[in-house]
Amino acid sequence: MRAPLHPRQSERLAHLRKLGILDTRTEQQFDEVVDLAARICEVPICLISLVDENRQWFKARVGLDVAQTDLDRSICSHVILQGDLVEISDTTQDLRTADNPLVTGADHIRFYAGVPLISDDGLPVGTLCVLDTRPRSLTELQRSTLRVLGAQLMRQFELRLALHQAEVLRGEIDHRVKNSLQTVLSVVRMYKSRVDNAVATEALAAVERRIDAVAMLHQELYQTSQSNRVALQPYLERVASLLEASAPSNVRLDITVCRAQILPSVAANIGMIISEFTANAIKHAFPDGRRGTVTVTVEQSDETAGLLVHCRDDGIGSANPAEESEVTRLGQRLMQAAAIQIGAEFSLMAQSDGYHLNMQVPLKDAPSAELAAE
Repeated sequence: MRAPLHPRQSERLAHLRKLGILDTRTEQQFDEVVDLAARICEVPICLISLVDENRQWFKARVGLDVAQTDLDRSICSHVILQGDLVEISDTTQDLRTADNPLVTGADHIRFYAGVPLISDDGLPVGTLCVLDTRPRSLTELQRSTLRVLGAQLMRQFELRLALHQAEVLRGEIDHRVKNSLQTVLSVVRMYKSRVDNAVATEALAAVERRIDAVAMLHQELYQTSQSNRVALQPYLERVASLLEASAPSNVRLDITVCRAQILPSVAANIGMIISEFTANAIKHAFPDGRRGTVTVTVEQSDETAGLLVHCRDDGIGSANPAEESEVTRLGQRLMQAAAIQIGAEFSLMAQSDGYHLNMQVPLKDAPSAELAAE
């Protein structure tokens, strides 16, 4: 006989579809469950059966060739009406199964036991079931095994749903953050285009670079699997690409960064310091079309398990002290403030062969393994 509809059928079907499991590809972790259950229960057939509106579909199966059947052949649709394991020792003697085509036909099913897969809201979506071609009974250990495996399966389904929902939410947040940053950046650029004061223009340019760096940091965080760490190398290379694009043809940027996973706040301040140094060098170190290079290296410190940051340009340096203006001092103060925020030892010197910046960044809360090459 065909099972009656579940009393919460519409909710049950909605949750089943929400799980996103139906008609997905085979997966090893589920195949292993049915194989294990079949072995422990000593039966030839085991199924993870999801009871849809007009069919039952098998997420994983062993001992059965078909991927789904209609509900007229479904014993599992009876089981989802119960709150616990259902065991039918002889299917020919039970009203629910005696006329089932699986029992009366060539499949010759004579034994069935299944545990419903029930959500936290009490909505059954299917079963983990075992079948045999001869009447029999399960041992208490076998029944307990089915219950435990069934509960674990449902947790797997719910976890997949939670991860999917988190990814959707993350994507929405990413979209909104990008839009907000673009709006702020547009306002800054508008004001910068209208300001006639050199210090104000430089300050707005620094704000613009900071927003660009934050946008890239956000993008790197969104792409990484470690949401509390950012990959320093690709992040700083993205920052460098923006700076290089703004540089005149006579200035080249050479950047080398070790592979490290660090806190976003630390990465942001390192990015800001490198950005300010490079921007100042591009603007002031190479007057009158003088050719030169801004070199940036970030490497691991073996002694402190921190990072060593070196920036230098081969420009005019101390050869033109008059260039030490309020605009230049603004950039230096920004770099010093960023270094203080991350507890870094910082020095910036003008020498005859250009400006040199050295910084030692502690990473006390990051294990040294996170600095190893990927």
